[in-house]
Amino acid sequence: MGNAHVNLAGASTPEVKSQNLFRHADFMKLWTGETISEFGSKVGGVAISFLAVIALHATPAQMAALAVWRTVPALMFSLFAGVWVDRIRRRPLMIGADLANIILLASIPAAAAFGALRIEQVYLVMFLTSFADLLFSVGYRAYLPTLVGRDAITQANSILSATEAVAEIGAFGLAGWLVQWLTAPIAIATDAVSFVFSAVCLRLISQREDAPTRHKDSRVAREILEGARGILDDSRLLAVAVSAAVGAIAHGIFSTVYALYFINELGFAPGPLGMIYATGGAASFVGAAITTRTANRLGVGRAMTLGLAAMGAGYGLLTFAHGAGLASIALLVSQQLIGDSFGTIYFVTQMSFIQKVAPADMMGRVVASVRFLGLGAGLIGSLLGALMGNLVGLRYAIGLGALLLFVAAAIVMRLEADEKSVR
Repeated sequence: MGNAHVNLAGASTPEVKSQNLFRHADFMKLWTGETISEFGSKVGGVAISFLAVIALHATPAQMAALAVWRTVPALMFSLFAGVWVDRIRRRPLMIGADLANIILLASIPAAAAFGALRIEQVYLVMFLTSFADLLFSVGYRAYLPTLVGRDAITQANSILSATEAVAEIGAFGLAGWLVQWLTAPIAIATDAVSFVFSAVCLRLISQREDAPTRHKDSRVAREILEGARGILDDSRLLAVAVSAAVGAIAHGIFSTVYALYFINELGFAPGPLGMIYATGGAASFVGAAITTRTANRLGVGRAMTLGLAAMGAGYGLLTFAHGAGLASIALLVSQQLIGDSFGTIYFVTQMSFIQKVAPADMMGRVVASVRFLGLGAGLIGSLLGALMGNLVGLRYAIGLGALLLFVAAAIVMRLEADEKSVR
């Protein structure tokens, strides 16, 4: 671990063999904090929805407003978050985001205890916690390569993705029982406590983080443009970004028409659908477990291509479904197993590629730019899904989404893969 290598981004990073990550004390601290925090966030997200419906008697319009307040900060501030992450040390920023989440989330059970909780407070908490989560997410992705070294980044992302899949399986089921047994505000309080563990684990990391170099004449707009140029000037990053945008359009289509297609057109009941959806969490765990081996064997570029193409094939199967019989159930389960497992391979290898190739001094801006592009493209996809669903039918909308995933796969298929930078 004392040796160093020079990667394509021109930055010297500590070399950490991937098989030794579970012996990497500082990574294990990060992983422990993330595991607890991820579990708490999954519980808290469900509990807030229950809180709005059960305790505050929210209307459909208010529930829609709640979703907007959750989403807007990521779209509005992604590019600014990238600049901020590149200007200061990432670990203190992540700790600060955790502390903000503790205070904000704790305000909900505190207000409920005094009978003063209103939906407007929930809106404000959702907006501010979403902003804190944005800072943490961009900072965390920029910080991880400096902690484990770029050689080990794919395995690190795989481990963290597997943890997220396990949290998704367990926390969603537990959240409902916590709300039923202890009330929604108490369930939200557990989310606040989980951020305490995250902040403490981050604080215990001993590896020193160097302060980034900042030019005296730097301006926000100029630094945002530098991040965009960092993508445009590197054909590999550009291919990944464009492919991600096309894939985001596809996922925007799916998110709009998926439930409508199975409930309204095919006649599935919500209960069986929920049980089928649960298989996706298990598939995501399997995908995360095999990502490192897949990337090492195929190379990151081919692994991304495989992930996107397999997702497209999985969604394509859904266009053959008719009715709510066994054949349609088999197609839906197949899509969940294929889509979530190979989707995890794609998302882990995509982020790992960016973390290995992007220059260290603009990592935050590159990550934030790709995120912003995906959010905007996803919004376009949602509008396109609604339009196609109304004009030509839900089945054709899903078919278009599947086709777009194959287009995204074709974009990264010819990605030049320098083995030293992408494995």
